[in-house]
Amino acid sequence: MTSKKLVNTVAGCADDALAGLVACNPNLHLLQGHRVALRSDLDSLKGRVALLSGGGSGHEPAHAGFVGKGMLTGVIAGAVFTSPAVGSILAAIRAVAQAGTVGTLLIVKNYTGDRLNFGLAREQARAEGIPVEMVVIGDDSAFTVLKKAGRRGLGGTVLIHKVAGALAEAGVGLEEITNRVSVVAKAMGTLGVSLSSCSVPGSRPTFELSPDEVELGLGSSVVLMVNNLGGLSFLELGIMADAAVRSLEGRGVKIARALVGTFMSALEMPGISLTLLLVDEPLLKLIDAETTASAWPNVAKVSVTGRKRSRAAPAEPLEVPDSTATGGLASRQTVLVLERVCATLLGLEEHLNALDRAAGDGDCGTTHSRAARAIQGWLKEGPPPASPAQLLSKLSFLLLEKMGGSSGALYGLFLTAAAQPLKVKTDLPAWSAAMDAGLEAMQKYGKAAPGDRTMLDSLWAAGQELQAWKSPGANLFRVLTKAVQSAEAAAEATKTMEAGAGRASYISSARLDQPDPGAVATAAILRAILEALQHEGV
Repeated sequence: MTSKKLVNTVAGCADDALAGLVACNPNLHLLQGHRVALRSDLDSLKGRVALLSGGGSGHEPAHAGFVGKGMLTGVIAGAVFTSPAVGSILAAIRAVAQAGTVGTLLIVKNYTGDRLNFGLAREQARAEGIPVEMVVIGDDSAFTVLKKAGRRGLGGTVLIHKVAGALAEAGVGLEEITNRVSVVAKAMGTLGVSLSSCSVPGSRPTFELSPDEVELGLGSSVVLMVNNLGGLSFLELGIMADAAVRSLEGRGVKIARALVGTFMSALEMPGISLTLLLVDEPLLKLIDAETTASAWPNVAKVSVTGRKRSRAAPAEPLEVPDSTATGGLASRQTVLVLERVCATLLGLEEHLNALDRAAGDGDCGTTHSRAARAIQGWLKEGPPPASPAQLLSKLSFLLLEKMGGSSGALYGLFLTAAAQPLKVKTDLPAWSAAMDAGLEAMQKYGKAAPGDRTMLDSLWAAGQELQAWKSPGANLFRVLTKAVQSAEAAAEATKTMEAGAGRASYISSARLDQPDPGAVATAAILRAILEALQHEGV
């Protein structure tokens, strides 16, 4: 049974919440086309270091609540408990760079998806000549034995935002800020405790605890007050604030000030109250008067209505032509292969979700289905690129933007790297080299290795078989068939492995008696590719 939430849609709740925060905060701008909030005075930061952070929505007031002078320059928000998209991270980096900053520091919490997505965006930005550094924060002190994945990034990350922000405001350079906050981060720890589970919008509670258990580790001018009655999440509060601002402005009402927060609660009542106070200038001055009351918000003394709330997204780099493009027949075969892959993933949605509930958020199938639907929609827009390298690159960006989660980042890294060897040749040795490049990229940022009970296990097994393609006279289908069989065997073998990376590494191995859903998914993808090619008689 799903919990009731004050959301318009599950898919759009993070966007709506961020829009609501920006609608009530004149100091923030949305970056058009991205779930990114930036300082509205971005152009005043010329010659200084920019600080960007972010992560999955649902952890408010982090991260957007800490954007401002003396703290963050901007944040990139993901969906609920999902890492931000690489394209949005890269757009934020470009935006602050084009505003004249002298470098960017990415402050990243130690989660696989965050590390992967921010890391890939950093590499792409550096390839464009933008100076970017990254610090990964792991302050979780809940584990007496440190796991391979490292300590998770928790609330202490906000202190790093503050330290780095103060340094940047003082004009300190990128290298020195990076070094100094890295030292501070090592002298920091955080411990959390929870009495019950949260509930992701549209889903069941992520876990259940018995009564004796806890989880360790986790027109007219008006003043608008959006009041939390005590049990509402910041996510829902932002959505309601956005709805209130749009409704009032749509009726011609001028909002002079907007106050959002918990002002008068009814214990933990999950509800909201909206207050409007008609004001003139003398009354507004009283509202704006300084106070030392700790619960009174620091509201900007400017009107909410009548100001810009977004800035144009930065221009994308021009695409370099590829010389390995093939004809229309290959394009038709590509469509058939992708359609088979999409149908396979959609059919596996519930099975993958069930596997993922043992050690994850229970959304592996949903994530892969989201990717499949995105690919299906893309194919309807026109034929895919004839060049294999361009095809993989396009799929990479599509999955990074639409799939989400660690899986989206890993697939994006794999496809981005795999495309490089195919820019020169597209014979069987080149495809084997493409697999090698993709696996290397996944390991570089994902930190997983074969045997760690991840999607890498099935891909690695397939990659070992594909080495045969590098030998003269290698047979396409014979080698590919062995690769698929090896991938399926490796996926099945993950049920007996101890998780060494990813979220599952935080779960007792005694509770993991099913194969890893990511490994199952990748093996199924390879099987679908093989069957589609056999059907076409390539």
